[in-house]
Amino acid sequence: MQFFRLDHFAGHLNETFRVEIDQMSTPFVLVEARPLPYQPVAGMVREPFSLLFRHESAVLFPQRTYTMRHDGVGEFGIFLVPIARDRDGFIYQALFN
Repeated sequence: MQFFRLDHFAGHLNETFRVEIDQMSTPFVLVEARPLPYQPVAGMVREPFSLLFRHESAVLFPQRTYTMRHDGVGEFGIFLVPIARDRDGFIYQALFN
């Protein structure tokens, strides 16, 4: 299991990540990577952060864990939650805390 930090993703803004959905690979574009406010806690191993991905489709995918791939980051499981719809598709969020 990989232990991600914000810097794993921050350099990949506007790049395509591939998500496996029903044995098909579909593109999600990383549109935001930002830190979240927090209070330091003893034993805390990373600062929390949020990622937003856009998927340009009229199809809404449910919140769940998906397998995601990116050449620079590798393959990993990520829990995505649909949070908004715009004219280009849907926005999905992943939180790391």
